Amino acid sequence: MTIKTVVFDAYGTLYDVQSVADVTEDAFPGYGGIITQVWRIKQLEYTWLRSLMGRYQDFSVATRDSLIYTLRSLGLQYDDDAFARIIEKYLHLDLYPDALTALSAMKDRKLAILSNGSPGMLNALVKNSGLDRVLDATISVDAKKIFKPSPKAYALIEEVLNVPPAEVLFISSNPWDACGAKAFGLNVAWIERVTPEAMALACLESETLPPLTMFKILRTQMDELGFEPDHRIHSLSELPALVSAQRS
Repeated sequence: MTIKTVVFDAYGTLYDVQSVADVTEDAFPGYGGIITQVWRIKQLEYTWLRSLMGRYQDFSVATRDSLIYTLRSLGLQYDDDAFARIIEKYLHLDLYPDALTALSAMKDRKLAILSNGSPGMLNALVKNSGLDRVLDATISVDAKKIFKPSPKAYALIEEVLNVPPAEVLFISSNPWDACGAKAFGLNVAWIERVTPEAMALACLESETLPPLTMFKILRTQMDELGFEPDHRIHSLSELPALVSAQRS
């Protein structure tokens, strides 16, 4: 296998979606954890539902609508300023600590993002985090008006970067995304940040599962979809060695 291009998912892979918890807790003391987890679950669900319904709205709309759903479902009242502050955090998500170092170590390969994010959200996020200095391209599924894991979304990699799937390594910590990319025909590395053993231990340690634990059970464990990633790593810091081990 010759890997010429490394393409990353953004949300949950390079950027920690849990980093919104500080702003949600500040806006709604005592509710920050549950807001953060339900918001993300519904955000993803709305991308899949809209894709299946053939009623595409970009990721900024899915992000706003899922936050509205979350606050309404919890019976929380809010004003426009509080809502805007929470939404704004999606333009300033924290990078995972090893992200910039890992990408900088692979500058001999073409590096890109393929994300469900809308162009405006992604461009702001990449610039605010400094990744614009190391990325060759930031690709939004908005060009196809359908979300991952649709094959049409993954086809953008070859269309934009002019690199065939066999020469691409796709990186995601989202199991559904890793499965979708593998089904499309990409080489895939899945970041397994949370192991089943850690999940089992977390369940034993508490009589009541906290929202974050439930989220990790639902969204961080490999899905049963008939596809397995080519590689399993536990952090972005492992990626440069994996890529360098591939034939150039």
